[in-house]
Amino acid sequence: MLPPDAGAASGSAASRFASTRPDHIGSRADSTRRRAALFGEFTVEDDDADSEDTLDLHLPSEYIALFTTGTPDLLDRLPMWGPVATPVGSFHLVPVRIERDLPLIHGWMNDPAVAEFWELAGPRNRTEEHLRTQLDGDGRSVPCLGMLDGTPMSYWEIYRADLDPLARYYPARPNDTGIHLLLGGAADRGQGLGTALLRAVADLVLARRPACARVVAEPDLRNTPSVAAFLSAGFRLAAEVDLPDKRAALMIRDRILRDLS
Repeated sequence: MLPPDAGAASGSAASRFASTRPDHIGSRADSTRRRAALFGEFTVEDDDADSEDTLDLHLPSEYIALFTTGTPDLLDRLPMWGPVATPVGSFHLVPVRIERDLPLIHGWMNDPAVAEFWELAGPRNRTEEHLRTQLDGDGRSVPCLGMLDGTPMSYWEIYRADLDPLARYYPARPNDTGIHLLLGGAADRGQGLGTALLRAVADLVLARRPACARVVAEPDLRNTPSVAAFLSAGFRLAAEVDLPDKRAALMIRDRILRDLS
């Protein structure tokens, strides 16, 4: 069976810190990062050291305009992306609705194979808080049900990796788009379904987001079936990254290489 991220889940506490707590910054240095990222320079200050690391990040004017023209559409109208044909059937990302989808997602989160990596097992309000943090946010992360031939069978988070705390841990580029995945049913794991859907969703992101050159993911490095599924789906292992709660495999699918993989 494929456990979390490409098979059962992809969101340990370290995975989820990126998409579900985007505004949990916590320090003056982090405020500097946010301002600098918007206006062309990404600066990390260490109050306990004399050194300063600076990563120049020159953003296009239309990118900065997203933050000055009202509520931004950070994921290019994801609810309108529509279904796509895949080798395993017609697949559709449908944004989560709490009143409709919470019982199903809560059940999945309490599957031990999922809980090992997502760490969201427990009462229903824990899952609800995880979802509402995204739904009530600024749109940088959208939680979705994955519908295969009309049946909900997976949970996804599509998020702006470049606007996320994850960007502190790798050389992010404007419009990098991240994905998290869990397959809900045990019978769907270990059958190659995760690989097929990862490839389809990565290609969908690149097709619907012309400014996005890369799709990224950061499964737990211990989750070898997940890492293998990403590799089979055309991602490359770019680095091993130490995130707050895990050592992750930074997986990247490049637009320029998608037709070759």
